[in-house]
Amino acid sequence: MLERKFSIEYAQRVLFTREVFEVSNTALRDLLSAAREAGCKTKAIAFVDSHVAGASPTLIPALEAYAAAHSEVFTLAVAPIVITGGEACKNDFTLLQSCWQAINDAGIDRHSFVFVIGGGAVLDLVCFAAATAHRGIRHLRFPTTTLSQGDGGVGVKNGVNYFGKKNWIGSFAVPYAIVNDFAFLASLPTREKRCGLIEAIKVALIRDAEFYRWLEQHADDLAALSSSIVEQAVQRSAELHVEHIAMNGDPFEQGSARPLDFGHWVAHKLEQVSGFAIAHGEAVAIGMAVDLLYSVEAGILDGATANRIINFIRRIGFETYSPHLLSKTATSELVILAGLEEFREHLGGELTITLVPEIGQKMEVHEMDKALIIAAVECLRGVEIELQDAC
Repeated sequence: MLERKFSIEYAQRVLFTREVFEVSNTALRDLLSAAREAGCKTKAIAFVDSHVAGASPTLIPALEAYAAAHSEVFTLAVAPIVITGGEACKNDFTLLQSCWQAINDAGIDRHSFVFVIGGGAVLDLVCFAAATAHRGIRHLRFPTTTLSQGDGGVGVKNGVNYFGKKNWIGSFAVPYAIVNDFAFLASLPTREKRCGLIEAIKVALIRDAEFYRWLEQHADDLAALSSSIVEQAVQRSAELHVEHIAMNGDPFEQGSARPLDFGHWVAHKLEQVSGFAIAHGEAVAIGMAVDLLYSVEAGILDGATANRIINFIRRIGFETYSPHLLSKTATSELVILAGLEEFREHLGGELTITLVPEIGQKMEVHEMDKALIIAAVECLRGVEIELQDAC
């Protein structure tokens, strides 16, 4: 047997800026200058989320003007391409094929760049296309939502849904860089602007008790979606997510642990059974509530702390219960319970669920008591009924 070990060094770059395509802002120019070969221009193709293009009609002209002003560094191979945004785009395989077609037609190669500007779903779709075209083209992500700027957009995963399962087809591909332009957040609808806050709470619960206390102290500002406080929350969330990916020893998830997916095993199934009517951030809020109350039932977390967290989640505008939690299979089992096996199957190996024994700490369990899950769901349902009666 011949065996040789080798390693490849990656860099996870996240830039925080505002108005990245203002001609006077050199952040992107400097980034691309460092990547190009001496004396050579860099060629790029840009994909723009349709929702972002609609909300910011000056965006595409600004990108084209920026490329023209800095043409000695990079050029756009073709005019920016608008692509359907939202979670539904990850269910349409023809959109993936259209990305490949555009990359091929534009003559984009492994010395070029793919830019993708949009929310998490479009980032997932286009970055998967980039990662698989020519066995991997360098890509730059420009996340435009609180959810993608603070969580998914700063990661190394991408993919599309298949077989009715979230992210069943995908790859690990480290972006050349992620550019978090806070100006994009200003035009977000209230619902989308709020969604990313739950991932900040999640990562604070598993990694940073001080950050969680800061979030609680600014609950009213977060509920009001105060721009400066939201931006601080998103930036710290991004920092903690990148720190975990880069420093935790398993960036490509070869093991069975997925601590950044606290609350997600329920969330992924809720998204599916609701036909994606429940947004990802909203589903994670509910999934975290289920896992927090499960932990109380299992003697892992004290009830007072669980209630404190759940009340805080509600206070900033999230629901922590959905009737979809009670959806059942043909055999009368709760549909969400199938999410446990899908969660294990998605990663492989043994089931590993992250729970929170105390704020700022995490623990991993390898089995979940279905009776206690049902008890947690019934508890949430009971609280929801009480709240409705109180109204």
